[in-house]
Amino acid sequence: MRAQDEADIVTCIPSLRRYARGLTSDRERADDLVQDTLERAWERFALWHRRGDVRAWMFGIMHNLFVDRMRSQRRTPEDAAGDALPEQPDRSSASDRLEVRDLDRALQKLSHDQREVLLLVGVEEMSYQAVASVLQVPIGTVMSRLSRARERLRAEMEGREVSSKLQRVK
Repeated sequence: MRAQDEADIVTCIPSLRRYARGLTSDRERADDLVQDTLERAWERFALWHRRGDVRAWMFGIMHNLFVDRMRSQRRTPEDAAGDALPEQPDRSSASDRLEVRDLDRALQKLSHDQREVLLLVGVEEMSYQAVASVLQVPIGTVMSRLSRARERLRAEMEGREVSSKLQRVK
């Protein structure tokens, strides 16, 4: 592996940590997810054919690891999964801390599919095409998940019921 390739991977670490914290809401689990992502990237770097952005490739690895863990947790549920809030940065007022706490709780109420898209687009500022590549879904799916996630998050923050506009057609 070239020095530039190593530097490109290391440059992704802060973004990977941010994304992992958003997905897991737990510092230790997020750090474990980042560590496993970096290990897998280093082991399988030869499989990356430089067809796209290394950042998108790394997020794809993390996504797959996260999905695998979610599936295995369904088989062996954890008692306190997702109950603990991550440490919040020092804020100037109590109302700021409450708003951040409320936002985190609202984010955790989203389905993991919606939360992933919202974090990748909103926090990591990835393009819809890059998100579609990371999650291995069509770009239209990314757009609809993002729209639903934003609406549900808005409703949760405003304290109102989320109305589903989808109707079942027989």
